[in-house]
Amino acid sequence: MSRLGLIGRCALLALAFLVLAPPHWIAMRLLGRRTTVAPILFHRLFLWLFSVRVTQSGTPPDPGEAALVLSNHVSWLDIVVIGSLRPLSFVAKSEIASWPVINALAALQRTIYIDRQRRGATATVSTAMGHRLAEGELVVLFAEGTTGDGNRLLPFRSALVGAARAALQAEAGRGRVRLQPLAIAYPRRNGLPVVRSERSEIAWYGDMDLAPHLATFVQGGPIDVQVVWGKPITFEATTDRKVATAAAEAEVRAALTGIRTGRGEAQPSLGARPAPPGLDLGGSEIATV
Repeated sequence: MSRLGLIGRCALLALAFLVLAPPHWIAMRLLGRRTTVAPILFHRLFLWLFSVRVTQSGTPPDPGEAALVLSNHVSWLDIVVIGSLRPLSFVAKSEIASWPVINALAALQRTIYIDRQRRGATATVSTAMGHRLAEGELVVLFAEGTTGDGNRLLPFRSALVGAARAALQAEAGRGRVRLQPLAIAYPRRNGLPVVRSERSEIAWYGDMDLAPHLATFVQGGPIDVQVVWGKPITFEATTDRKVATAAAEAEVRAALTGIRTGRGEAQPSLGARPAPPGLDLGGSEIATV
């Protein structure tokens, strides 16, 4: 991508944010709406401009059905990909709130922040999660607690899972919530399989600097993303949180294995470009299998 092309794309994104953000915040704060399509449109525009094609499969929650989504975490791009699928919010580390530009996007997505250095943070965050779930929303928790290198899945953490259920019960008197496993992988680039040594060009983890990583992303060519909604898990008051979280981890692990071996991956056309962003909230605007 040329420098002029990059500047043009960034300018379009900035313009889109300036157009979408004000009515989004007005609808939320003055009209009391829980969410709007503004974040979805913004994310889909980003994916289209930078040639990222998303294919999703599996059993997502029905529209309006509350679910705590437990996902693996590979890159900052996960936020854009998952955020493009349907209305939802994320749980993220509090440091993001101080990052320029990123913090504005996080606010657009109604991110729930957790301060991992503060005692009692779990209770505060779980209360916010329980409130969102009681309102019938989707809350995405990157259950590994950090980003991985794209080659292996880290163990899922169960503390916030159990706390969110307890908060939901206190908020709405319901002790049951849908746990929704979600796997995300980046199997192809430029129409060719991404090999193990190339996954670090997409994954953002450890102490990697963001600016060089973004430069590699921009210059690397079109990316195909596979999202798999795993088999849902009914999480009741009597369900062991560690057992339920382990079951979600197993679902995600199986889906990732299927993608890497080609059994769970839709094969895109070589060099195909994503379709323009659309408004079909029932599935990916790019491809659904």
